Amino acid sequence: MRHVDQLPCAIQEEKHVTIPMGDGVKLSARVWRPTASDADPVPAVLEYIPYRKNDLTSTRDAIHHPYIAGHGYACVRVDLRGTGESEGVLLDEYLEQEQSDAEEVLAWIAEQPWCDGNTGMMGISWGAFAALQTAARRPPSLRAICIASFTDDRYADDMHYLGGAMLSDNLAEAGTMFAYATCPPDPAVVGERWRDMWHERLDAARPWVLEWLRHPDRDDYWRHASLSEDYSALNCPVLASSGWADGYSNAVTRLLSNVDVPRKGLIGPWSHKLPHLGEPGPAIGYLQEVVRWWDHWLKGIDNGVMDGPMLQAWMQESVPPSTSYEERPGRWVGEWAWPSPNISDTVFPLQDGALVAEADLEARKEGVHKVQSPLSVGQFAGKWASYNAPPDLPYDQREEDGGSLVFQTTPLEDRVEILGAPAVEIEVSADAPVAQLNVRLSDVTPDGRSTRVTYGVLNLTHRDSEEVSEPLHPDRRYRVRVPLHSVAHAFPPGHRIRLSLSTSYWPLVWPAPGPVLLSVYEKGSSLTLPVRSDDVAEDKTLRPFGEPEGCAPPEVTRLSEPEEAWTVTRDLVDYRSALDIVKDRGLQRYEDNGIEAGLRAGERYSWIGEDFGSVCGESAWEMRFSRPGWDVRIETRTVLTSDDNAFHVNATLDGYEHDRRVFSRTWNEQIPRVNV
Repeated sequence: MRHVDQLPCAIQEEKHVTIPMGDGVKLSARVWRPTASDADPVPAVLEYIPYRKNDLTSTRDAIHHPYIAGHGYACVRVDLRGTGESEGVLLDEYLEQEQSDAEEVLAWIAEQPWCDGNTGMMGISWGAFAALQTAARRPPSLRAICIASFTDDRYADDMHYLGGAMLSDNLAEAGTMFAYATCPPDPAVVGERWRDMWHERLDAARPWVLEWLRHPDRDDYWRHASLSEDYSALNCPVLASSGWADGYSNAVTRLLSNVDVPRKGLIGPWSHKLPHLGEPGPAIGYLQEVVRWWDHWLKGIDNGVMDGPMLQAWMQESVPPSTSYEERPGRWVGEWAWPSPNISDTVFPLQDGALVAEADLEARKEGVHKVQSPLSVGQFAGKWASYNAPPDLPYDQREEDGGSLVFQTTPLEDRVEILGAPAVEIEVSADAPVAQLNVRLSDVTPDGRSTRVTYGVLNLTHRDSEEVSEPLHPDRRYRVRVPLHSVAHAFPPGHRIRLSLSTSYWPLVWPAPGPVLLSVYEKGSSLTLPVRSDDVAEDKTLRPFGEPEGCAPPEVTRLSEPEEAWTVTRDLVDYRSALDIVKDRGLQRYEDNGIEAGLRAGERYSWIGEDFGSVCGESAWEMRFSRPGWDVRIETRTVLTSDDNAFHVNATLDGYEHDRRVFSRTWNEQIPRVNV
């Protein structure tokens, strides 16, 4: 990334500004704005997240907020209620209180003498959720939003449930927020009341996974703050981006299809990263695009930002399987409308244990195939949302395919490019009332290596409805549709397209209560690919993106080395297997305020042989904050197990001052398990 130190506007920074809420709670903000804005007000851009502006996000914040401010905007970075130096408690994600606070924050910003009354919101992940959810409430000052790695559907397309099946990230994200929501404020900012504020957070804490487990179906809990319930609620322009390696790859095209506002979409090869920090590369000059967006929609500058395609996407070339890539080879393609006239469905029926072209079909035969996958299928699946730290993309799929039904094409004669969401229609029966169908699409090289391109999951009890689950009747045949994650990928000549079906995909997906023998009937089954013409003339007219640039981050001194690990183990004596993940930032000192902060997170997913009752997920966090005379540590641990009838949650929260434990609480609870 190119660091920029010469910007159009001189700026000033206010590191701690309090914003009063209607109930008396004060939120903490950091503000960057042009020095001339006291006399010449400017539009303002809000980022609103729970991840601690004073330390843990301060390096990232300092890259893009001063950059945007230096182009003539007031940038306001606010910690959510109950996080960082903001008062109150954070009890769950995306609550009514959070969105109401956001509306009050925008109103406060619009009334400041340095703001001209026009506001925007931006962010990635939680910050993008917050922007989209707040925009749907139509606050009067909000003119546009700029969002990355988000969803418009909290039930069907977030890290909790997929196709009605529970993701292991339901536990992992709960573990993350169990720690973040219990961190202390900085005494240098809030003074002696820091301890009371911290203990208020500790006393209010509860493992969020308990609430998420209580809602295995689409209900009012998930409908709240899901734009998909009413797309017409959005009435401001949106610039939406994501990456093919991210779990949120579906939302950009879905938003383009369903909202009726000025909109642009951008999907690169990236994991859960902002595009100017994108990994795998190539990263792009995203902040330049953001400034153009704000210039047009907040300042009214006619700069052509709405010219060109509605969607720009990175068409990924075939690559060997790997858990990480420095860069993904490919090219940018453009679609001036979505759905696109350049894309047509190509159907590959299942026939004689293979994928065949419709033109090759004779009379369909009633081929029947059976599969009962071992619990080990899925150990090379990677993360639902890749963070590229540690390497967390899916590895070679050949071992996974050993426990799956596999259907593949003959070697391709021509290049096949796809852009969009593949889907399968499968006719199945099962010998158990609760079963999963896990579907993978892979690119197989002539030497047999298999790279997963995309995948989809369906809890078969949700075959007819996301709102209501219905047990399967053993040996009754059902025809089901499973959408796969959206993707752009080019299959080269000589490669094969492979479809793999399994009854488990652990630990990415929490397994069904027990083993399932699934029958697949060829006559009612097919794969549909969204095939794009590889010679679209408009692709050659695309305006190239600039080089990634931003402001230089502040000085940080590393005091201990980070650690990353992603380890799969299997003991062939007692058949114990596990996936262990370590993400340790190491200890570092933020020199502008002297805070020393450390973060270590561990996940463990384990099982024994084919004992479905042995499946266990664990999330453990340690976070530490200190400076001379102040030393605080939080330790959290959540363990999730299950049997046929219930999920069992055992969790602990401990708070320490100077290594002396000052708070401790334990939870031992069970949640009924119904068709999941």
